[in-house]
Amino acid sequence: MNDAVEPVRPARPHLKLTEDGRRMREVLSYSRRGNRFTPNQAAAWAAHQADWVVPDEAVDRPGFSWTQWFGREAPMIVEIGSGVGEATAALAAARPEINVLALEVWRPGVADTLWRVAEAGASNVRLCSVDAVWTMEHLIEPASLQELWTFFPDPWHKTRHHKRRLVDAEFARLAASRLVPGGTWRLATDWADYAEQMIQVLDAEPTLEGGVVERWAERPVTKFERKGLAVGRTIIDLAYRRVAD
Repeated sequence: MNDAVEPVRPARPHLKLTEDGRRMREVLSYSRRGNRFTPNQAAAWAAHQADWVVPDEAVDRPGFSWTQWFGREAPMIVEIGSGVGEATAALAAARPEINVLALEVWRPGVADTLWRVAEAGASNVRLCSVDAVWTMEHLIEPASLQELWTFFPDPWHKTRHHKRRLVDAEFARLAASRLVPGGTWRLATDWADYAEQMIQVLDAEPTLEGGVVERWAERPVTKFERKGLAVGRTIIDLAYRRVAD
């Protein structure tokens, strides 16, 4: 008889408390915006949330597994910051054999993604609003991801906010460890100084190799990307591959 007890995961961001019970201040790569839905978003949420959205509290339950939520065993891709799902829906629909986990904290964006995913017939997508770094650390097994997508992460362009940028040395080490050998981390940004930081960080990670690449043709041009182009910013695509330790 196996009496092993599943270890309790540490508190998720936004739930951490100081020793005297106060909310802990945390440096995070995002801010939670308003959650008010438009009528179309509300309709999409009502139609698809139960099937495709993983509730935040579900990840704290004993025995949590992605296999259960996807309803199958399959190779997995994680997208961090899926926004309104323009890229998510198109890329997932082209890969029906892959489980695609989209991480997005903005609930109206999740609702928009739901109707786009439904319209594309991409039933292989699940959405979750739990902090991406915490999720990668505690819910994604090492060497388990075929790909990781990070398209247009918040640039936190003010110098004093650079510490909030997602792509830093610590996260690069974590992300690389979750990729299978040969797995790819695809990134895109329209902020030149963030691209430079990404390149410096990722080039310094010994388990990754890659750099600037031509625009990934499979990634659709999103409304967000068009806005960057309209104000004269250059879109920079990066691709890094996991190599042996």
